[in-house]
Amino acid sequence: MASHSFTLCDTRCQALPSGALLLPDHDTLCVSDLHLGKSDRIARRGGTMLPPYEVQATLDKLQSDISATNPATLICLGDSFDDLTAAQSLSDDMQIWLTRLQAGRRWIWIEGNHDPGPVDLGGSHLAQLTIGTLTFRHIATSQKAEVSGHYHPKFQIAGRSRPAFIYDASRLILPAYGAYTGGLSANHPDLRALFGPQPIAVLTGAKAISVPVTNTRRPPRFPGRFG
Repeated sequence: MASHSFTLCDTRCQALPSGALLLPDHDTLCVSDLHLGKSDRIARRGGTMLPPYEVQATLDKLQSDISATNPATLICLGDSFDDLTAAQSLSDDMQIWLTRLQAGRRWIWIEGNHDPGPVDLGGSHLAQLTIGTLTFRHIATSQKAEVSGHYHPKFQIAGRSRPAFIYDASRLILPAYGAYTGGLSANHPDLRALFGPQPIAVLTGAKAISVPVTNTRRPPRFPGRFG
């Protein structure tokens, strides 16, 4: 699967090339920021008309990850829908698809800022969830041992920007999993303020590739004195 394995606060983790997170010792798969129904929400508010295939593309990717890992628990880490109306507007085919993906496993919807309330699509609805040493919530806090989403981190390498996991010894932020999602640079001050001096980025794609995130929050240090 070409994943990247690491340990966060004594919990084994695998960052999958798709942008999903696997906790192998807890038989748990986690995805964040699916933003299902984004094309519907944009059209509803008079924006650019986007091809209405993002739900199908996102669920197809999720089905592949579920088939590969067969998790007992699946966590959707908030902003699973672009808004609550988008959740209510899913086609019957997409609702049936979701029901099939949920069958035989514990399915957790974590509340996000786009979907702050329950949706009538099966599963459980929680503000946050603790598994092992880690707490899963949508938006990062100052607490340690947390896994979150919300920021849609991306990292540029070789002239190409890719969705990326960002982690250090205390926390992990997942990339956006949805097909129609933008992103925030891993070096953006809002993201860098959440991490220590040199977090790790794990780029998604054909293979999960880990690279250090250079600290751009502080000015460079020069040896000696300048006068």
